[in-house]
Amino acid sequence: MGPNQANNIRSIVILGGGSAGWMTAAALSSLLHPDDVEITLVESEQIGTVGVGEATIPDIINFNRILGIPEDEFMRATNATFKLGIEFNNWGKLGDSYFHPFGGHGADMQGIDFHQYWLRLKQSGQEHRYHDYSLCARSAYQNKFTLPVQDPRSVMSQISYAYHFDATLYAQYLRNYSEKRGVKRVEGRVETVHQATETGNITDLILENGKAISGEFFFDCTGFRSLLLSKTLGVGFTDWTHWLPCDSAQAVACEAQGPSRPYTIATAKSAGWQWRIPTQKRTGNGHIYSSEFLSDSDAHDSLLEDLDGPALGTPKQLRFKTGCQQSFWEKNCISIGLSAGFLEPLESTSIYLIQMGISKFISLFPDGSNSPVIRDEYNRQMQLLFAQVRDFIILHYCATERDDTPFWTYCKNMEIPDSLKHKLELFKAAGRIFRYEDELFSKNSWTAVLFGQNIHPKSVDPIVSNLPISSVDRSLTSMRNAMSKAVPQMPTHADFINKYCKAN
Repeated sequence: MGPNQANNIRSIVILGGGSAGWMTAAALSSLLHPDDVEITLVESEQIGTVGVGEATIPDIINFNRILGIPEDEFMRATNATFKLGIEFNNWGKLGDSYFHPFGGHGADMQGIDFHQYWLRLKQSGQEHRYHDYSLCARSAYQNKFTLPVQDPRSVMSQISYAYHFDATLYAQYLRNYSEKRGVKRVEGRVETVHQATETGNITDLILENGKAISGEFFFDCTGFRSLLLSKTLGVGFTDWTHWLPCDSAQAVACEAQGPSRPYTIATAKSAGWQWRIPTQKRTGNGHIYSSEFLSDSDAHDSLLEDLDGPALGTPKQLRFKTGCQQSFWEKNCISIGLSAGFLEPLESTSIYLIQMGISKFISLFPDGSNSPVIRDEYNRQMQLLFAQVRDFIILHYCATERDDTPFWTYCKNMEIPDSLKHKLELFKAAGRIFRYEDELFSKNSWTAVLFGQNIHPKSVDPIVSNLPISSVDRSLTSMRNAMSKAVPQMPTHADFINKYCKAN
């Protein structure tokens, strides 16, 4: 052992499986040699996981790529389909529908955002929808899919995608990956947690069968229970229910019906919303709602009424509190996944937040001294990340014109965070949007939701407003025409999957 290795972490324990636990194990085992660092994952098959159909955002591609996972193999193993974005129904007004695509809208020109040109054309009375300028949206609505090309001059380079998959199968796939790389899995439930008297650091997990699992660093992947971070280390929780009042969900799969759609659907209901996530073998569905405004029995009936096909089993009830831990890394423990916090999956950020919790740890990888400076930086970055995602989700609720139910009246009139208020005021004044500190959601995402929910700025960029309307019209017509030619040439989503990654 070299002089610099003497103080390195030699043993890591992950408590809890599911997506959070096995994504953590897979990422760490891909980087750390088992001779240098022993990684143990403790989970109990009795506890089970949330395990609903999962929709993701494009960052998952990078995660799998870093692990060296072949895309077609992963998709076959998890019954995955492609996802080009999300259709939102009834969010602005009842009867409204819009699409939040991955990838961009149109093309920026002369260093000015595309949406300013679209606004200029809209002011002149042209009524092409914003998502008419998104190749992802137009492909999705025709149930077409193909992989993007690398040539930036081609309109086909504008395709950006993620996946829908079975989260339970993804965890199983990553378990197999991790165990091949030396991760030791231990079956069992934790009875007591031992801490060092002087430092308060976690030292051992004592299982019900009496076995002790010791480690130098711990990951809490125990879901809503947060057994290590909350219950053992006493970290407090920041509650965001006043901004995001939904606190319940019921989830059930149903038989897949109709064409294979390469997009998620999120339909606003009387006191929340319902998701539709199509995988190769079935469709995942869930109704997220506020128990203050809707009873469980009514939520159950509403969920089943709006399924596309026969239900497979009975709905699973979930309770949650929206918010996050006051610190994500305390002592020698980091919380990942639901134990770190919960933001409803309206924009499919659940897996992303797991991924970022892992990658930020890796980028700040500590030695055995566990420096508080490193810990504080991790917590600062994760707090900011959760708050930024929170604001974008709140946007969908506060940017509504609905007042047809008490729930929507509350959302329409509630006080919102200052950070979101500032963004909205800046946009309403002149259509300006800025991305701060590696913010996840881009200008394209913000404008998709704002325009989709009928929020428009008072004025257009002064430079664009001085351009002849004919030249703006010509440029935007050219963009639409390029997409109109490209989409029919793509295979259907179903045909592409059959050739590329059909599950057994």
